[in-house]
Amino acid sequence: MDESALATTSLRETLVSRATNESSQVKQFEKGTSLWADAWIRLKKNKMAIASLYVLLALITLCVLTPWISPYGYEEQNLNLGAIPPSIAHWFGTDVFGRDLLTRVLYGGRVSLTVGFIATSVALFIGVLWGTISGYLGGRIDIVMMRIVDILYALPFIIFIILLMVVFGRSMLLLFMAIGAVEWLTMARIVRGQVLGIRRQEYIEAALSMGLSTPTILRRHVIPNTLGPVIVYATLTIPQVMLLEAFLSFLGLGIQPPQSSWGLLISYGAETMEDYPWMLIFPGLALSITLFSLNFLGDGLRDALDPKASKD
Repeated sequence: MDESALATTSLRETLVSRATNESSQVKQFEKGTSLWADAWIRLKKNKMAIASLYVLLALITLCVLTPWISPYGYEEQNLNLGAIPPSIAHWFGTDVFGRDLLTRVLYGGRVSLTVGFIATSVALFIGVLWGTISGYLGGRIDIVMMRIVDILYALPFIIFIILLMVVFGRSMLLLFMAIGAVEWLTMARIVRGQVLGIRRQEYIEAALSMGLSTPTILRRHVIPNTLGPVIVYATLTIPQVMLLEAFLSFLGLGIQPPQSSWGLLISYGAETMEDYPWMLIFPGLALSITLFSLNFLGDGLRDALDPKASKD
C-alpha cells in the first residue's frame, strides 16, 4: 500500500513538473520578441558592424570631449614652433602656424559629424514626409509629387549649393540646410516604394474601418513600418553628406577659418603634402575611418533588418 501511494505521488509530481514546463514554454512563445530585438540579435552576430559601431562611438566621444582632453586650443598658435612632424608633445604634429594637429582634427570631427547628422536629419524629415504622402495618397497626387522629384533630380545640386553659399553667405546653419535640402530625393523614392506595399495591408484596412484619420494612420501605422529602410539609408547618407561638406570646404565654400572640418584640413594638407605630409595623412585617415565605419554599419543594419534580402 505504501509503495502504491509512493508511486502515485511520484507520478503526480512528474505530471505537475511537465505541466509547469509546458506552461512556461507557452508563455515564452506567446511573449515572443519584437522586430527590433530580433534585428539587434542578428546585428550582434555581425562582428564588422559591431566593431564599426564601437569605432564611431569612440570617435564621437573623443570629438565631444576634445576641450577637456586636449591641452591645446584649436586656435592656439606657436609661430616659433612652425610645422613639426608627430612627436610626444604633438601626436599628429603641427601645422604651419604651430597649431596642434590632433586638436584641430578632433575639432574638425565635431563639425564634420555635426554636418553629417544634422543635414541627414533634414534630408530624412523631408524625404520621409514626401514619400509617405505620395505613396499613401496615390493617384494624381503621387504622379505630380514624383514628377517634381524627377525634375529636381535633373538639376545640378552642387551648383545649387554653391549659389546658396555665395548669395546668402557662408554660415554653418545654411550649410546644414542646403546640404539636407538636396539629399532627400532618394529617400523619398525609397519610402514611397515601401508605403505602396504597406497601404494594402490588412491593418491599414482595419484602421480605415475604425474611422481613423489619414494623419493618424500615417503617424501610427505607415511611418513606423518604413523605419527599417530609413535607418539603413540614413547610415549611408551621412557619409555622402560628409563627403559633400568636405568637397565644399576643399573649394573654400564650406567651413571657414578659424573653424576647421576634415574637408578644410584635407584642403590645407593637399597644398602642403610635399613638405608636410602628416597634415594630409591624419585628417584623411579620420575621414576615411569614419566613412568606412558608417558603410559597414549600414550594411550590417540592412542585413539585420531585412535578413531575407541579405540571403538573396
